[in-house]
Amino acid sequence: MSSTRVAIVTGASSGIGAATVKALAAEGFNVIATARRKDRLDELKKSTAGVETFVADLTSQADVDALAAFCKDKNIEVLVNSAGGAFDASSVLDSDPEIWKKTYDLNVVATVRVTKAITPLMKNKGHIVIISSTAGHRAYENGGSYVAAKFAETSLAHTLRLELNGQPIRITEIAPGMVKTEEFALNRFDGDATKAAKVYEGVEKPLTSEDVAESIRWSLCLPDHFNVDSMVIRPVAQAANHKVHRKQ
Repeated sequence: MSSTRVAIVTGASSGIGAATVKALAAEGFNVIATARRKDRLDELKKSTAGVETFVADLTSQADVDALAAFCKDKNIEVLVNSAGGAFDASSVLDSDPEIWKKTYDLNVVATVRVTKAITPLMKNKGHIVIISSTAGHRAYENGGSYVAAKFAETSLAHTLRLELNGQPIRITEIAPGMVKTEEFALNRFDGDATKAAKVYEGVEKPLTSEDVAESIRWSLCLPDHFNVDSMVIRPVAQAANHKVHRKQ
């Protein structure tokens, strides 16, 4: 087994995942970047030294099993669960239950699948990072499917920390607030660029993917006896999910 530290990053084809791959590679990790879109992964590998890629749909158990087999002889120390997303902005009563299932499967069940498959590969020590959201700490209107999924991810991180207590594995939940990425709001509003742009309208300096990636890198590079249980990060303009200062 190689002695080089290896980090697995899911959802690596764009946004926070891609930024995290770059940040960890710059820190000296060998990074296995996994996502569904091969073309995006190929671009990431070409532009970033120290990156391997593995195409996988994490809602497929067969794909997750294949990822684990690919990683079994590597010195896995880090798993960053970044895959996720929101797919509607509907009230609970107006929402589609199929969207709830899709949101829960990608954000929660996929994270469980990958964590179950990869944690046994952390032979000497490990660090599991779950990217949740401030939506997983306080509910808001017209986001029920995403809020419920993120509350579940927050609970998953807390539960893992209890169950793995006594093992040399750290568990960190990072809960970003408003992050301006290329796809998140666009996916939420079904490709409506005008509605997506309104999310950030008038907000001075929302967080970027790179900001979140730096928070992940920092938590991973602390001494091994030091665990960041949960980190909430927001732009200065966002005091809470429901309180955002917007310039007129």
